[in-house]
Amino acid sequence: MLNNKTILITGGTGSFGKKFTERILKSYRPKKIIIYSRDEFKQYMMRKEFAKHDSKLRFFIGDVRDRERLHRAFDGVDVVIHAAALKHVPICEYDPMEAIKTNVDGAKNVIDAAIDKGVKKIVALSTDKAVHPINLYGATKFVSDKLFISANAYAGSKNTRFSVVRYGNVSGSRGSVIPFFKTLLDKGEKILPVTDVRMTRFWITLDQGVDLVFRAIKEAKGGETYISKIPSYKIVDLAKAMNPTGKFKEVGIREGEKLHEVMITPEDSMFTFDYGDHFIIYPNLEWWDSKKNAKKGGKKVKEGFNYSSDDNDKWLDEKKIVSGLKKIDIVH
Repeated sequence: MLNNKTILITGGTGSFGKKFTERILKSYRPKKIIIYSRDEFKQYMMRKEFAKHDSKLRFFIGDVRDRERLHRAFDGVDVVIHAAALKHVPICEYDPMEAIKTNVDGAKNVIDAAIDKGVKKIVALSTDKAVHPINLYGATKFVSDKLFISANAYAGSKNTRFSVVRYGNVSGSRGSVIPFFKTLLDKGEKILPVTDVRMTRFWITLDQGVDLVFRAIKEAKGGETYISKIPSYKIVDLAKAMNPTGKFKEVGIREGEKLHEVMITPEDSMFTFDYGDHFIIYPNLEWWDSKKNAKKGGKKVKEGFNYSSDDNDKWLDEKKIVSGLKKIDIVH
């Protein structure tokens, strides 16, 4: 699938980019992997981390806001994984124009460069926050998703295909609740702050996120949104699992924060198919030919189906959360 291919990852020095690079090098024989990002120090550190694979890696300093730089970087590229984004909810609320420049204008630049340079496949990483968005980050990713899906109609004879992979915060990733709780506990805190005792989240590991992207690269015809079936957990149970005293305090929900993560809405259900361990939402656009492009073996979900972290048939209790914490890397 990726043997002798040139793969470019925007935002490639992040947690996903490093894990994806590691997995490609382990399972495939790529011609070249291009890490495209704007942080020179992170590139320096990643180059050291992957030093033994130096002949396969190329590091491009660049921003997805820079259309010309993207056109240069995409030359000869077969597959693009678009992971670059401004993701911190409060920062996006405070600096909305910056979030728009990166998450929306940057998405358009990636699309244009991919079509112009004849890239074969592009997989864009999305987020649960793009579903019924209530904050600016979610709104920009909602627009970005729409751009990537509709880009298939603009590719024309270039045969460039765009798809989307949607999941929530990776368990243990920078900025998520697990490293936040761990930092407090390491400082000696005895009581963990919980924004709302009703809050739930999905549990997805970095490897599971990478697996879903590999699936999209292999299968996507262009226009699909892929979603993994993963378990839910209660934030209260996470606090109890991480804190030996089991004590927590409710501090109130933050601006732009949801009680529950939502992956598929009732409105999506009319175009969603169940494939056992994952869902695919197909586009409802005139250029989409479901008979030709839809993956075989799926079962259409019932109309009105809702896939959210509070309405799930798979749950992690405290014991399972403790076990899960031992298997993930917690990024501070």
